[in-house]
Amino acid sequence: MVKRVATRDIVPLWVRVSLFLCKEDIMLDMKFVRENPDIVKENIKKKFQDYKLPLVNEVLMEDKELRQTQQHADDLRANRKKISKEIGKLMGQGKKEEAEEIKQQMAEIAHELTALEEKEIKLRESVTEKMMQIPNIIDDSVPIGKDDSENVELERFGEPVVPDFEIPYHTEIMERLSGIDLDAARRVAGNGFYYLMGDIARLHSAILNYARDFMIDKKGFTFVIPPYMIRSSVVDGVMSFAEMEGMMYKIEGEDLYLIGTSEHSMIGKFKDTILEEKDLPYTYTSYSPCFRKEKGAHGIEERGVYRIHQFEKQEMIVVCKPEDSMEWFKKLYMNTVEFFRTLDIPVRTLECCSGDLADLKCKSVDVEAWSPRQKKYFEVGSCSNLTDAQARRLKIRVKGENGEKYYAHTLNNTCVAPPRMLIAFLENNLQEDGSILIPEALQPYMGGKKKIG
Repeated sequence: MVKRVATRDIVPLWVRVSLFLCKEDIMLDMKFVRENPDIVKENIKKKFQDYKLPLVNEVLMEDKELRQTQQHADDLRANRKKISKEIGKLMGQGKKEEAEEIKQQMAEIAHELTALEEKEIKLRESVTEKMMQIPNIIDDSVPIGKDDSENVELERFGEPVVPDFEIPYHTEIMERLSGIDLDAARRVAGNGFYYLMGDIARLHSAILNYARDFMIDKKGFTFVIPPYMIRSSVVDGVMSFAEMEGMMYKIEGEDLYLIGTSEHSMIGKFKDTILEEKDLPYTYTSYSPCFRKEKGAHGIEERGVYRIHQFEKQEMIVVCKPEDSMEWFKKLYMNTVEFFRTLDIPVRTLECCSGDLADLKCKSVDVEAWSPRQKKYFEVGSCSNLTDAQARRLKIRVKGENGEKYYAHTLNNTCVAPPRMLIAFLENNLQEDGSILIPEALQPYMGGKKKIG
């Protein structure tokens, strides 16, 4: 809502984009592209996606042609209405021959309108397809870099420790405790799957249950178990096509996809809705299994459970007013930091650079846990502010006190995602005799056990 800002100069660019008033057209940001093509192109360059630069000019040309086509069609409809009244008038006066002559004009208009409507559909589809590829405007604070190697460390929490004894690979730790069977999983489902058993399986569930209660009792979030499948219209709304291709499993013969994270169905929950401003923010913590192809550079690990096809996760979702989203952004990733510290696991926060941001993201921070075995940090969670990108695609709008409508901002963050988190937990709590210490916060979820071994 434009009235929320005092001057253009002091308002971040991503806020200026999101504060355009809503209309029924899902491509609301088209107005911003028309008025600020150079800013849109510069944003594309910052993300090192120069191959997308031609899309901006193509979109502007097609959008102009689309609006001209719509105007021509509207003029013809107005003329048709006028002629229709003339025909009625002539028929009422008994001038049938003159009325028949004018009817010929009506037929010509109808033919031209049909052609214009077909052209309008094609142009609209083309503009929408191209607009879906143009990335969201990133925040001014995002560091510029090509890939994750140029991400920037923000802060460390807890003292990293490397014990005097050697720490085995995480699956070896689990195997010694009879807690995992990868061979059987390969026979049943192939690489990227696992059987967790005994105390390791219980530990996996205990961490999730503790995360659920942590978010409910300590952070006041509402617990949700969402659908584990979503329709293609929701997929299009929550992620880019490139992400979908590399992640989502399609259900054959149905318009359904397995979710890669509960964020997908949680944000989809608000699709095609108008929210009351007084009800914001919506703060949810959701549990779900997650299913991912994991195609691309990372691939699937054969030995470990770091990158796999199936896992479970406790997620955080926030739907809020545009001016509140950056405050919520920091709250969310600090929730994850606090959660890991209650389990005595050292972590750090890492600012994702421009080239490491998915197209819908405005800003993102990863939380990384300390690995005593590798003597470095590794990713265990990611927090993202998508501003109004998802809301615009899914038509998630807010009705303000003055009756005007604007797009909500959406954010998501990982609270915890075992079994990846198990790697950090096992390595940081491993004792020289091979046993695993259970932190005090987790003991009630492990039947009072203080140690596994």
